[in-house]
Amino acid sequence: MQIVIDSLLEGARRATGTVVVIDVFRAFTTAAVLFSRGADKIVMTETVDAAFALRDAGVGSLVIGEIDGVKVPGFDLGNSPYEASQREVTGRTIVQRTSAGTQGIVAALGGADRLYAGALVTAPATARAVLAGAPARTTLVAMGRAGRERTDEDEVCAIHLRNLLEGRPGAVAAVRDLILAGGQIAEFRDPEVAHMHPGDLDICLDIGRYDFAIRVTREDGRPVARPERI
Repeated sequence: MQIVIDSLLEGARRATGTVVVIDVFRAFTTAAVLFSRGADKIVMTETVDAAFALRDAGVGSLVIGEIDGVKVPGFDLGNSPYEASQREVTGRTIVQRTSAGTQGIVAALGGADRLYAGALVTAPATARAVLAGAPARTTLVAMGRAGRERTDEDEVCAIHLRNLLEGRPGAVAAVRDLILAGGQIAEFRDPEVAHMHPGDLDICLDIGRYDFAIRVTREDGRPVARPERI
């Protein structure tokens, strides 16, 4: 299997084969939390207007996400894994719009043979799911901040996934330590950055917290995510 690591929105657009779009802080960690709490599916979308339209049309009953990290007015939830962990979502369809993760999913949907939304909390399960498909090529796309600026957590997650895909166990402590040394960590601990809950960090860096991958397929022309257990 050929493994390619790429980055940002342009990387998502050119990704081929089995594609894993990575957003650790925080979109796909939040998605994993919602699935762990019983959400049925997540419809991922590019724009705020599309998210509202899907809710208005009855496609989803809960709309979540952000612009520049901050919850969109009128959305039910922002982009906080901790806040998601406090909500009852059993059986619900959720619409998600974020500045990096869902943008990457929309961009990669056309070129991917199989598509996954990746984060550290689902990394081992994602590697198992990818390997089960026996792809000739896998592209790991680290989305970074708003799909425009590389970030430690997504780039390191891509490397960790590559290690797992190549049969190595990875270095969980080293992954955490390297990310915790990064510049964005201070935002989680700054009370003036209200949209970054301190509880988010503990969840985002709990590597292998969940035993499912997040598989994304095209349904009615839209990317729809569901948990996949291998």
